[in-house]
Amino acid sequence: MTTKKTIAAAAEASAEAVTLASTAEAKTEQATIVGPALSADSEPKIVVLSHHLCIDGTDYSPGAELLVSSDYADRLRAQGYVSRT
Repeated sequence: MTTKKTIAAAAEASAEAVTLASTAEAKTEQATIVGPALSADSEPKIVVLSHHLCIDGTDYSPGAELLVSSDYADRLRAQGYVSRT
């Protein structure tokens, strides 16, 4: 393999890694937090609903994955809206 082919292959692999990383970041950015806003020191959590729930006028069916604040996740879990798997 020549040097040009090696450099081209390395550049292509690097571009692919950047694309994969930006795709993962885009998915994270696209997921909006539903319910009450996050407090300054908390991390969002992904919850899976076990029952139908309406949050801010939007209906979510059982099995829906939502990104919520950790406090709201705890409240939903205590009320039985989050599956315990």
